[in-house]
Amino acid sequence: MFNLPPFPSTFRLKNLVAITARGFELKVNPYSAQADRATREWFKSFAVYNESKQLAFLERGRFDVFAAFSFPDADLEHLETCLAFFFWAFATDDLSDEGDFQAKPEAVREGIDISNSILYKPRAPRPDHPYSAMLHDLLRRIRATATPGASYRFARAFEQWSSSQIKQSHNRLIDRIPPVGEFILMRRATIGAAMVEAMVEYSLDIDLPDYVFEDPTVIAMSEATSDIMTWPNDLCSFNKEQADGDLQNLVCCIMVEHRVGLQDAIDILTRMIDDRVGQYIELKSQLPSFGPEVDAELARYHKALEHFVQGTVLWYYRSPRYFRDAPHLGHEEILITLYQQTAAEPRPQPFSEDPARRARL
Repeated sequence: MFNLPPFPSTFRLKNLVAITARGFELKVNPYSAQADRATREWFKSFAVYNESKQLAFLERGRFDVFAAFSFPDADLEHLETCLAFFFWAFATDDLSDEGDFQAKPEAVREGIDISNSILYKPRAPRPDHPYSAMLHDLLRRIRATATPGASYRFARAFEQWSSSQIKQSHNRLIDRIPPVGEFILMRRATIGAAMVEAMVEYSLDIDLPDYVFEDPTVIAMSEATSDIMTWPNDLCSFNKEQADGDLQNLVCCIMVEHRVGLQDAIDILTRMIDDRVGQYIELKSQLPSFGPEVDAELARYHKALEHFVQGTVLWYYRSPRYFRDAPHLGHEEILITLYQQTAAEPRPQPFSEDPARRARL
């Protein structure tokens, strides 16, 4: 077993936006202000938070910027739904990441069970549970214009995401830091990558046959984009999470598995992102042809997904959720001062399974 060494007072972080830019284009939606006004009122109607916490959630998130960067070609109606998706997803995610349910897997499960009961029932009444009620309305909007395949993929993705939230909450409960490979697989689910892909389909009413999503190269590209949007999140959210006493972060997994300090783990993960961008570019060049019409629609889907990835990485730097002061992206790297821990208790000494021992079992 390897215990995490004390964190230093600072660490250096390279410009991740510049690293991902070689494979992913940035574009901005002009309707974000209009969508934000309407969708804030929608979110407030569910009374998830009291007034002060609600304002902090909305202002700290800058979800309007996120939607503008991530769904640049969506029309106003679809952009409002995409922004509503962000409000619902982050409010729900915060329950298990930093709220009362952070280390309470059974409490997380109760809310998920309510949501699961409406996933495949378009005529189900709206639940009283506010988070499930938001999901109920999202599903109604998605089904209105998305293909049946995209609607099904969103529902299936929610099931994967919700089960991963329970598992992550359990890991927090027992102070377990998983091996890197296991965490990467779980992280694709906890960030909701498959739901994002379904929302990308919905945002442009993309119509692709289901068999396309079963192609090995398309699957590999999906895994790559999931990692490229997720790993920068672990780098950008590390400071906030360590201050909250939350060690469910790929940086911590690398520290334990590689037996290195914080800066070395940051540098290892940064190189992993750079390599993953190169792998995505190579995979894209290997896409098979599915016929002219399908190829054109698939190209539109991948371009939209690329916009989402690059917009997401830039948003990490622009959102006060992760940086209290937006860092200047004109520099090759920035120096980050660690926040003081807000948790009352000292950081636990994490349990991590020995990868060699796991291989022998």
